[in-house]
Amino acid sequence: MSKINYNNAVFLLGAHTLAQCPPDQGVEVAFAGRSNVGKSSVLNAVTGNHRLARTSKTPGRTQQLNFFAVGAGQRLVDLPGYGYARVPEKIKLHWANVMQVYFETRASLMGLMLIMDIRHPLKPYDEQMLEWCINADLPVHVLLNKADKLGRGAGIKTLQILKTRYRGGKFSAQLFSVLNEVGVEEARRKLDEWLVFHGHV
Repeated sequence: MSKINYNNAVFLLGAHTLAQCPPDQGVEVAFAGRSNVGKSSVLNAVTGNHRLARTSKTPGRTQQLNFFAVGAGQRLVDLPGYGYARVPEKIKLHWANVMQVYFETRASLMGLMLIMDIRHPLKPYDEQMLEWCINADLPVHVLLNKADKLGRGAGIKTLQILKTRYRGGKFSAQLFSVLNEVGVEEARRKLDEWLVFHGHV
């Protein structure tokens, strides 16, 4: 059982700039992914609240950093989707800069949940996100979402390829499916590692 009741997650605020983020205190875990991988749906599945993060049939609707409280000084952060959204180049550059500074300077950031479509993992933007994490010495846990779209054998093979490529102490990965709720408890245990241990709850 998870040590945190993620079902109690509540929306705190949305930030367009780093200056608008909550005070850099406590602990938080960010969720990132390409605009069409179901990132908001994953966040909703993990919290058991299917109306927490806004989901849309139009990829790329998350255009700010959305902060959710899950406990005292414990937060989840829904980051803007990347790589697919039809947004002006100026906005893309703004978010690339904001994300880089966020990863490199945010002291309360304990880890990143990086969501990929299991059928199309490790696109260039995914690899850039992994590089940011490695450079910032930030733990990253990959959720290979839409595992229900592949046979179990093919899914496990993709998982093993990913683990072999990014072998290291601060990288981990798992299968995940919003549709079948596969991997929800495993993802919550990883969140506990980052939010409970570091938060000394």
